[in-house]
Amino acid sequence: MAKLPERLDPDAPIFAVSVAAELAGMHAQTLRQYDRIGLVVPNRTKSGRRRYSPRDVNKLRLIQHLSQEEGVNLNGIRRIIEMSNQIDSLKKRNEELSELLEQVLARGDEHRVFTATVGGSIYRGRIRRDLLAIDR
Repeated sequence: MAKLPERLDPDAPIFAVSVAAELAGMHAQTLRQYDRIGLVVPNRTKSGRRRYSPRDVNKLRLIQHLSQEEGVNLNGIRRIIEMSNQIDSLKKRNEELSELLEQVLARGDEHRVFTATVGGSIYRGRIRRDLLAIDR
């Protein structure tokens, strides 16, 4: 299996089907089938030709490993990829929220926490830094 250059934009659509197939260790027809079923959908040129990114090639390699080495069927692979994408999204959101929390904590005690009752009473509280858990 050929090696990818180290300094490439991971989303740059640069590899034709034949090159991506060689890099992933698959037959070009397999890549076309994965495109048809929506497993790995490459970008297209203006003339409609498929162009795979380094990220696509890595996904193809993962699919190859899961199907050949682990015996996972295509539906299972699809689910694994969906869950992996969800995890990536959640990690990104967690980072965003951690940064926001850091900003709030950096502002100091002028920012307060308020609570309200069903009857409409409002109580002013203080930020309890000891209750905030930030994984660093």
